[in-house]
Amino acid sequence: MAWIVLAEAELDAGDAAAGEAACRRALALRVGHPEALARLGRAQWMQGNRHEAVESLKAAARNAPRHPGIAVWLGHALEDTGEAEAASQAYAHAYSLAPAEPQLAAYLLAWRRKLCDWRDLDTLSLQVRQAVRRRQAAVEPFAFLGEDAGAAEQLQCARLRAAQVAPPARPLPPSSPPGIPGTRVGFLSNGFGAHPTGLLTVAMLEYLALQQDLEIHLFALNRDDGSAIRQRLGQAGRLHDLAAHDHVQVATAIRAAGIDVLFDLRGWGGGGVPEALARRPAPVQVNWLAYPGTSGAPWIDFVLADDFVLPERLAPHFSEEVVRLPRCFQPSDTTRGIEPPPPRATVGLPDEGVVFCCFNNSYKLNPRSMGRALDILGQVPGSVLWLLSGPGRADERLRAFASDRGVDPGRLVFMAKQPHAVYMSRLQLADLFLDTHPYNAHTTASDALWAGCPVLTCPGETFAGRVAGSLNHHLGMQAMNVRNDDEFIARAVHLALDPKALAEVRGALADRRARSDVFDMAGFAADFASAIRAMAASRESR
Repeated sequence: MAWIVLAEAELDAGDAAAGEAACRRALALRVGHPEALARLGRAQWMQGNRHEAVESLKAAARNAPRHPGIAVWLGHALEDTGEAEAASQAYAHAYSLAPAEPQLAAYLLAWRRKLCDWRDLDTLSLQVRQAVRRRQAAVEPFAFLGEDAGAAEQLQCARLRAAQVAPPARPLPPSSPPGIPGTRVGFLSNGFGAHPTGLLTVAMLEYLALQQDLEIHLFALNRDDGSAIRQRLGQAGRLHDLAAHDHVQVATAIRAAGIDVLFDLRGWGGGGVPEALARRPAPVQVNWLAYPGTSGAPWIDFVLADDFVLPERLAPHFSEEVVRLPRCFQPSDTTRGIEPPPPRATVGLPDEGVVFCCFNNSYKLNPRSMGRALDILGQVPGSVLWLLSGPGRADERLRAFASDRGVDPGRLVFMAKQPHAVYMSRLQLADLFLDTHPYNAHTTASDALWAGCPVLTCPGETFAGRVAGSLNHHLGMQAMNVRNDDEFIARAVHLALDPKALAEVRGALADRRARSDVFDMAGFAADFASAIRAMAASRESR
């Protein structure tokens, strides 16, 4: 047990190799011990050895079949090896062992959303939301964004999670002001490569690097994927490869670089290192881009937003001080060229008829969003809904949902994930993007607009529900932001049945895409630099 406890401590500190060594010592003393096997699986998972992790956790589960924690860890590992339905079964088993535990309900709820398995959805969601309101559970804030909860509930959820991180993270010794001119700016992410974060930021960072008084540092938590985006990022700033580093090492590397303002481009989105940020490696730390909500963390000083995505009425529900850019807070790679689209038949689309699309991840789909999309199909003969293929049996479940609503399931067309250039080329075949609620399109909305496909959205009352609306707003496409589901359906049907009206909207998008500040990355970088200077100046009062 002493070796198991030591393994747990090493893993919590982010040292997977030391944790694995302790696990193996424990197993040498007690072969097949489920707690040791479970932590070995966790150590293997942390080191990227996903299949080995699954085998260790399966062995642990066999030796302790009524241990809900081991079932949950097995579910996590199965997710990463693509065994989607098996992961769902593991979470369901864990929940069946302790149905009063809201943390287990949250795991099951989040994964069922990904699989479009909407059984008991309302019951599970209510249990999780009540637990957050009563401060009974620290569920994952990122998964909580998919619930129909308000900004105040999201803040409560984030604060509960931050409280778990803060106590064990000892702050680094206070730093002294650097003795060099200018401002050192750091960006921390596990998406520096061919990943949505890399795709969104690369062009802006290239322009930001031209600011003479700013020194750019990128702290990459992911390994080099060999992509052109990774290469461009490495040329835009000094890239520190921190893949597989533990929390202390990450924090120490940031502190050693003398960073003045650090942007966290992951937050609670998974794959980040909040434990490192809790150690205060930089005097000013900022929540931006990847996590669309409040961090709830005392170690994050600012959140970077814009006036639409985070209006004044939402600011009281953010733990950070709000800094607003004069344009949409979300940048984009405007250097992308788009290849001509393929013939419709080659991607499974009919030769005729309106193509509605929604390429949001499957966890953003839900009965409400799919229901209104199917209502639109029912009023537009010959139309189809083009979706991103989901994990496991998600596509099958969506077709069954369509059939139950009286819509031919063959009118749902699924596209497997494609290389970005192929995806952008195909996007040109879509006539209108139908957004989701309460968590709407972010990178996918930017991609659609860049490809010339208008985005219809119903902005909500949370940051995560207002990003597509912000893009439309700053593009001058306010008519594509509607107030409710009835207006959403009516607007989509009108555009689909009136080719002239749809052509006018697409023409307006093409014109405004070229002229608006949404896709002006040189201007974005200038505004961003001004925000950095203002936040750096605040250091004097801290």
